[in-house]
Amino acid sequence: MDATVAVRSVAEVGPDTVAVTLDSPAEFDGRPGQFVKLTAVVDDEEVSRFYTISSPDTDGEFETTVGLDGGDFSAYLAALEAGDEIEMAGPFGDDYYRGEARAVVLAGGPGVGPAVAIGEAALEAGNEAAVVYRDDAPAHTERLDALRERGASVVVTDGDIADAVAEAITGADGEQAFVYGFADFVDTATAALSAAGYAGDAKVENFG
Repeated sequence: MDATVAVRSVAEVGPDTVAVTLDSPAEFDGRPGQFVKLTAVVDDEEVSRFYTISSPDTDGEFETTVGLDGGDFSAYLAALEAGDEIEMAGPFGDDYYRGEARAVVLAGGPGVGPAVAIGEAALEAGNEAAVVYRDDAPAHTERLDALRERGASVVVTDGDIADAVAEAITGADGEQAFVYGFADFVDTATAALSAAGYAGDAKVENFG
């Protein structure tokens, strides 16, 4: 789907991190863990970037989480205001939450967006959720705290994740592991899953 969508809000959700909430086009059915392509003209050049959906559903509106990495496009998104418009395409991706009975999400850096979205979607469906999040400057801390208060297992660390992953993996029926982050984190997370005895196929989105 290609559409022009309006901005509802841009809010700071952590150090150098904003959440951009956009109107959902009619018939848009993105799932937490899928991603969209956003396109805009920045400094007279058309630029596109991909961002993972970080809201538990896309009914009426949806959210993406944007790390401010010093790039012109992320700065452009952070400066948007309610009512501004941007081009969107999607959703894309097959590694998203499909109602599994227990979601174990391993997130590095910007992977926190889909992590909180999947955790919230799982709990809202009456299922279980666990999040292991590695970052030295965590974002979405309020949503992570809310997940913990609702019964999810949530570990936030800036160090090794192996022990936390071993505790999160239970081997329960319907348990599904998700991994979101840059390549080095993906390698670390998949190794931790293997060491923990996870026997399934993890759903992985490598941010490059």
